[in-house]
Amino acid sequence: MVGMVERVLLASPRGYCAGVERAVETVERLLDLHGPPIYVRKQIVHNIHVVRELEERGAIFVESETEVPRGARIVLSAHGVAPSVYANARNLALVTTDATCPLVTKVHVEARRYAAEGYTVVLIGHAGHEEVVGTMGEAPEATVLVQSVADAETLEVPDPDRVAYITQTTLSVDETGEIIAAIRRRFPNARAPKRDDICYATSNRQWAVKDMLAEVDLLLVIGSRNSSNSNRLVEVARAGGVDSYLIDDETDIDEGWFDGVRVVGITSGASAPEKLVERVCEWFRERGVERIEPFQSVHEDVVFRLPVELRRELALAEAQD
Repeated sequence: MVGMVERVLLASPRGYCAGVERAVETVERLLDLHGPPIYVRKQIVHNIHVVRELEERGAIFVESETEVPRGARIVLSAHGVAPSVYANARNLALVTTDATCPLVTKVHVEARRYAAEGYTVVLIGHAGHEEVVGTMGEAPEATVLVQSVADAETLEVPDPDRVAYITQTTLSVDETGEIIAAIRRRFPNARAPKRDDICYATSNRQWAVKDMLAEVDLLLVIGSRNSSNSNRLVEVARAGGVDSYLIDDETDIDEGWFDGVRVVGITSGASAPEKLVERVCEWFRERGVERIEPFQSVHEDVVFRLPVELRRELALAEAQD
């Protein structure tokens, strides 16, 4: 046995979201169609296991589109890019497939629209995150980044009556709510998106963790260190008074964590494949834990279509067969 652990609960929903499924399948399908190399700007999704597997198949990950040979094929990651990246790709005659998550594209559209209407665009997010870099690039002169309540409380804008806010899609629901409340106190007329910018998968995974906290003594979150939504799941658990650890896979588990722990919860970030969950479950089984049970919170059935340019290629390939 692992310490006193008697039972493992598997949060649901967990793991891949529709945007991640779409992005990973995009690279896989292009490799099937054209063979390697397929260049990918940045990590297609923030999970080291996914990146390594695609590298083994012939994907080449680059930091910038300017590193890609002229005329080659490139996939833009799920996190979105600034307009300057599209311009660079055109100048290099790159064959571009855009795997930006549609929910990120929605935020980009909001940024452009608000800026065009003369608003200061307040982007709630984390400095340096790829999604934030891409969104700020849509209207750099009009956009300001707010990362905390303190930032919101000290924010100065040219016209307090012409403020609109948008958010990164992978934030903490609770923290973002506090920041939005602070913005509304400062700027009562602030415009908001018609629908919440935090994506359904981020929200659902956080609610699933909250729902199970009363049942578990410790929560393991499977996800990579650079995964924003995975880190938020750890924070949600700790804020609820439950110890939580972020692990890439079962090799990161420390048996010392389980002293006095009877029930372990497991969830995974939106870019973590289910097979990593299976490996962690097997780690517990090998140590005598037989009760591994689902903990259902919300049902998800969201699916996004593949990028239009890829759908055209697939249709053409099928017609030629």
